[in-house]
Amino acid sequence: MDQPAKLNADSLSIVESVIMGIAGTAPAYSVEITTSTIIGTAGTLSPASILVCGLIMFGIAYAFINMNRALASAGTSYSWVSMVFGRTLGFFAGWALLVLCCVFMVSAMIPAANATLLIFDRPMMNNVHYVTLIAAAWLTVVSAIVVKGVKLTSYVQVVMTIIEGIILLVIIVASFFVFPHAQQHAFSWHWFSPLAFTPAQFASGALVAIFFFYGWDVTMNLSEETRDSNRIPGRAAFWSMVFLMVFFLVFIVIALLGLSDAEIQHFNTNIIFAIAEKLFGPTWGYVAIIAVLLSTVGTVETQMLQFTRTLFAKSRDGALHHRYARLHPRWQTPHVAIFFIWIIGLALLFMSSYLPTINVILQDSITAIGFQICFYLGLTGLACGWYYRKVLTQGPWAAVTHVIWPVASGLFLFFIAVYSIPTFDWATNVVGMGGIVIGIVPLLMNRKKIWVARQS
Repeated sequence: MDQPAKLNADSLSIVESVIMGIAGTAPAYSVEITTSTIIGTAGTLSPASILVCGLIMFGIAYAFINMNRALASAGTSYSWVSMVFGRTLGFFAGWALLVLCCVFMVSAMIPAANATLLIFDRPMMNNVHYVTLIAAAWLTVVSAIVVKGVKLTSYVQVVMTIIEGIILLVIIVASFFVFPHAQQHAFSWHWFSPLAFTPAQFASGALVAIFFFYGWDVTMNLSEETRDSNRIPGRAAFWSMVFLMVFFLVFIVIALLGLSDAEIQHFNTNIIFAIAEKLFGPTWGYVAIIAVLLSTVGTVETQMLQFTRTLFAKSRDGALHHRYARLHPRWQTPHVAIFFIWIIGLALLFMSSYLPTINVILQDSITAIGFQICFYLGLTGLACGWYYRKVLTQGPWAAVTHVIWPVASGLFLFFIAVYSIPTFDWATNVVGMGGIVIGIVPLLMNRKKIWVARQS
């Protein structure tokens, strides 16, 4: 058996790690494709939904920060849940992340292709097969960058995030000069009140709101490649979450102030384009699309990093075939794992091209991903609480950040996942739950192989 080499340690600084965390959540992409869905679900209480779910996700962020201090591992949830609750549950925590990354290839690459066509060939945007071809091309470009090393990937990510940030900052500043004077929804502090929800309304909007915050944990997947691996990834995760919470709240408020319900429904997955076009005219609308395109490509990069590092860690530990733990001799990247996700992504894009419309692809994949996010993040929150349970007697702040907040957040995520199951159609349930359950197959196959090897 090949002995896996070590990942390229000390490659990322605190700045690069923070940018990775921000890019992992894809601010522009998340706002672009999810705003209309959450406003359609929660209405003017969408800011409250974002606020509450952001606080819940902070509990999970503390779980990641604390567990990373105990064990800095590219496998994150897989490694920590295995350490606390055993290898079987740990396997499924990691498997859920692997599955959702695969599904994400479809839900992210299609908007990237849409944004490309919106700029260069707008009439072809509704041609599912043409969109799939452009999406496949983008996936190939991203894979080529990631395989060349984490340092190159971080440089590309920094450049894209800076350009995206400048464009979004201009839109935000202009919005607060223009929209308050012609409000489509009259501003009220009631928008931010968690007490205004009915339980059913909050639960329905929560799964969508959670999707906004997914992806910051890539900083932990890169811990073995980050300087001061036990501390800097945690700091990066914290500041990424602070930035993202403020950003999403601001943009949801802007969308409510500047766009009517009819406009939000009409523009659907082109919300930033609609806002920029309303502020500056069609030309700036297309400039805004560049921000969305960069954000989307950036989040696919980070998702690929999460997938390949988790697959690498599981393979390194013997939970999956050892081939995925092989590193390229020059670039020190898990090139076999990267090639694998590239092939899987292409196959899923090809299959998705037979769904009737692009909106169906996006809606089904986002909902399924939300379920899988709740599963693996929820397990991590519970694992943190159990691992640090003795901290309960060491003062209120330590008890809250190490046990109470992570456990409460983990339980809430499980509640939202279970509550949402009856609301899914059969396809979403198959992808969301079936994608996790099918992990039984590689788990048992690998255990049988190990058993046979020991017998011989």
